[in-house]
Amino acid sequence: MLKWRFTILILFISLASRAASILIPMDEDQKNHLKAYGIAYWTLKNGIEADWLLNYRGGSFLIKYSQQVENECKIRGVSYEVTADAKVNAILNEISDPSVNMDLVKLEKAPKVAVYSPKNKLPWDDAVTMVLSYAEIPYDIVYDEEVLKGELPKYDWLHLHHEDFTGQYGRFYSAFRNAGWYIEDVRLQEATAKKNGFRKVSEMKLAVAQNIRNFCAGGGFMFAMCSGPETFDIALSAAGIDIVESMFDGDGADPQAQSKIDFSQTFAFHNFRLDMNPNNYEFSTIDATPTRVIDRTNDFFTLFDFSAKWDIVPTMLTQNHDKVIKGFMGQTTAFRKELIKPEVLIMGETKVTNEARYVHGEFGKGQWTFYGGHDPEDYQHAVGDPPTDLNLHPNSPGYRLILNNVLFPAAKKKKQKT
Repeated sequence: MLKWRFTILILFISLASRAASILIPMDEDQKNHLKAYGIAYWTLKNGIEADWLLNYRGGSFLIKYSQQVENECKIRGVSYEVTADAKVNAILNEISDPSVNMDLVKLEKAPKVAVYSPKNKLPWDDAVTMVLSYAEIPYDIVYDEEVLKGELPKYDWLHLHHEDFTGQYGRFYSAFRNAGWYIEDVRLQEATAKKNGFRKVSEMKLAVAQNIRNFCAGGGFMFAMCSGPETFDIALSAAGIDIVESMFDGDGADPQAQSKIDFSQTFAFHNFRLDMNPNNYEFSTIDATPTRVIDRTNDFFTLFDFSAKWDIVPTMLTQNHDKVIKGFMGQTTAFRKELIKPEVLIMGETKVTNEARYVHGEFGKGQWTFYGGHDPEDYQHAVGDPPTDLNLHPNSPGYRLILNNVLFPAAKKKKQKT
């Protein structure tokens, strides 16, 4: 009987000290940062509580203990720590200390994700779809027809990547007009425009951009990379103005187009000049690529530090285990700082070249983030290059910035303090 009682006592002590939470560290102790975001998403999808510990060990996740979560971490190769109540309380006390730059944000629901991407295959890859697939975060593909039909309100988060909202087919005319993929892309886009009642692809793309703007105004979260941010703002600013030359739409551009641009319509940029030469790969002076002088070995950008307790949103968007990020190029590599509107928040910059790489703002009830460059782990991704193998880059700080944005709509927002 005594032995039995002793066994019961040991069992009771064991249960009392059993872990109450799973901590997923996001500092250098994490084996796979990218898949860790997938665990956070999977957790929310399955109705399990999760907290985002801002600035605690690289922006770690704290999840109510579940054998299912622990099993998923093991299956996906994500580092985790089974953490007892006493330790959890110590962590929460540390974070709540007014003297430390940390905070806790509750993740409430798994956001429904859409990626704006053509259905036809083009000879380049989208970094966001690659990292979403790698992290095992589900997403839907939408394109012009879905946007025009008003399907965006079904989603919480929308991504725009290497895209041209000006109707100039990515400015690939000079180099690739005889390539099969280019000819097919023109055919499909012209057919879609005609099917939806537009005379020109440029008019259809403007309507798409305006629908995306309305999605954001209504409370949606929009994230764009590479040429997406630049051409989105150009299209909005040039509504009703022909900025497209005859090889793209059959008639010439308005010679007075530049003087008619309305910068009040844009999200991020103003005072830029359009590049009206259709043989150039550039759209405008927004992109710093043509004039940037920096060696690849020195091409880095730095994330700003924000107050976790006061500036919740940019703190979430800059969570990382490294504040210095390797630079990478794209059709739009970086944004000239002098062309960024004063109300736009710069979250990452290359100081020596006076460039912004990562910016954020609000529009209506929604929010948006623009990120320069094409692929964070391929310095100069060319047309036709093979896709990046993210198995080789599971701890990529550059890709982490994308995934911060994916989780952003899941967070319970606090009012910014003033």
